[in-house]
Amino acid sequence: MKTYDDIAEWYDQWIGTSAMGDDPIFAEVAALMGDVSGRRICDLACGQGRVARYLAQSGARVVGVDLSAKLLAIARRHEEADPRGIEYVQADARQLDEPLAGTFDGVLCFMALMDIQDLAPTFHGVTRILRPGGWFVFSILHPCYHTSRSGEMETAEGTVRTIGRYFEEGHWRSDTRPGPPGRVGSYHRTLSTYLNTLTAAGLQLVRLSEPQLSPSNTNRAVWSDVPSILIVSSRKP
Repeated sequence: MKTYDDIAEWYDQWIGTSAMGDDPIFAEVAALMGDVSGRRICDLACGQGRVARYLAQSGARVVGVDLSAKLLAIARRHEEADPRGIEYVQADARQLDEPLAGTFDGVLCFMALMDIQDLAPTFHGVTRILRPGGWFVFSILHPCYHTSRSGEMETAEGTVRTIGRYFEEGHWRSDTRPGPPGRVGSYHRTLSTYLNTLTAAGLQLVRLSEPQLSPSNTNRAVWSDVPSILIVSSRKP
């Protein structure tokens, strides 16, 4: 099974250089985070650092954490070319502990939790590294509309999203998917698994968001009818 080290250069080019502020999904993520200026923020599973750079530009003190050495090398190249004071740390999201424990005002995991094999230790790790009152915001492929058997079907009334195997959790990969699910695959979990595991880790659910894309923001009309992305905001008591 391929890892992000295997596709690091492809992934950096696939992500591109467009500003996070132009991403219609990220606008809702930013709203749930609130003002990050002066806050110490962990960009968890930061990849090549695109989100970390946005956070630093917004005034945050940023630590990017990722398991992939090759993606971190790319992130550090960006930092060297345009220094923003970002610290990058190679670590497993499932084993977050000292020296990161209790040091962050917020943790953001943008479009990466579905790439991590074990959810419970990841959420417990987030709880450990957050300060009391700190927030955790994550976005994922919407688990209700992305499964190992999901696709699109043309009907007389237009394109509809088709879903199967919703209750079959685990790793899947699709040869028809152009992004990472087609390269390294993804881990599917039910919505209840995400939320119940989150609260079992000691985090309090604050808000859910299912952004509706306008036709101008997607080249696939079906994503104007059903949500492609789920965003979750939570807080450590």
